[in-house]
Amino acid sequence: MGEFMGERTGLVTLHGDPVTLLGSDVTVRQSAPNFTAVGNDLSPVAFSSFRAKTCVLLSVPSLDTPVCDTETRRFNEEAAKLGEDVAVLAISVDLPFAQARWCGAAGIERVKTLSDHRDLSFGTSYGVLIGDLRLLARAVFVVDGQGVLRYKQIVGEIADEPDYKAALEAVGTLASG
Repeated sequence: MGEFMGERTGLVTLHGDPVTLLGSDVTVRQSAPNFTAVGNDLSPVAFSSFRAKTCVLLSVPSLDTPVCDTETRRFNEEAAKLGEDVAVLAISVDLPFAQARWCGAAGIERVKTLSDHRDLSFGTSYGVLIGDLRLLARAVFVVDGQGVLRYKQIVGEIADEPDYKAALEAVGTLASG
């Protein structure tokens, strides 16, 4: 894991135990890093293909866990109200097959799932890769249509849900701005 830029501890716990995050520490108002993940059809999906839209990036450990399931369903409901100029991307290291199955079973239509399992491109670019577990920490990033990071929320305890209200307010500000 030596090729990753940074290691940060003390930000996130899993059931109370501290974990180490690997990758770049992104900050609000910087250009959002590009990354390439894998779509449900196994094709590469570059984040740059969503430019011109406001993007909500949901970093989740696994869609097959109760909190991730609840969070993604909630954002799927909210996305319907946000309009076509907002893309909601749920990114995990789940295999694309599992993501597609989960989306079908959960009736997810507005959230696009992307897998970071191949290159960990998203996890390292946004500093949310949990090194020892090869999972992503729970986080929410909002990127505006010019590709600038406008909101960042790294959830302190992985088993907790994010602050939906704050994330949605950040999106609403951009959508109405």
